[in-house]
Amino acid sequence: MMEALPLDDVDAVKVYLGLPLFGARAPEGGMKELARRQGEDVGLLVFKPVVVGAADELPNVVDALRKNACMQQGASVTLVGFSAGGAATLDALIQAKVAIDVAVLINPSTGLSESVQAYEKATGKTYAWSPASRALAQESDAAAHVSQIAAHRPALLFLQGTDDAVIDAMAVSSLVERLKPFYGEQLQRLQLTRPAGMSHQWASDPATLAVVRKATGDWLVEHPP
Repeated sequence: MMEALPLDDVDAVKVYLGLPLFGARAPEGGMKELARRQGEDVGLLVFKPVVVGAADELPNVVDALRKNACMQQGASVTLVGFSAGGAATLDALIQAKVAIDVAVLINPSTGLSESVQAYEKATGKTYAWSPASRALAQESDAAAHVSQIAAHRPALLFLQGTDDAVIDAMAVSSLVERLKPFYGEQLQRLQLTRPAGMSHQWASDPATLAVVRKATGDWLVEHPP
């Protein structure tokens, strides 16, 4: 994300957080171990530690920024999340443990149910739901928690690619429609944009990358926290 979205025009302290189980935070065994977890229980062994885990870590990140004089006491944060990172952003808004005034969500999953749907589509396998994973699906379903997400009218930009074959575009559209009534006269703080030709892996295409960079940067500049 640091390379894809340097956000040079945004005057702010920028912190690029790695998701649990990915990149430098990958478990021993790397992608092989991640694949094993997906096959055993993508909900409880991947989605929960990655998405919910990232949201759970946010208060500690804010505390560290304050201790290092990178953030004032009482200040809010701005989040940018892609795919699972978008789901983590939504979960952080639901949890409301940290004040979030602005967010950009790029091809986001709207919860465990959608992530399972994407997993089943990609692998051809059927996920075995359990009471624990069903509870997690309910807790992480952004559409079921719109009142929490919109509680303080955060400025939310959803970028959902027209060619995203991973995430169900209807889920994002439905979420935005459910959020709209909570914004009232501040509806300009809620926006869904569908960049033409944008796939799930948007950063691999120079033209799409430029579109996402501009849209993200413009939104953050226009909506300072």
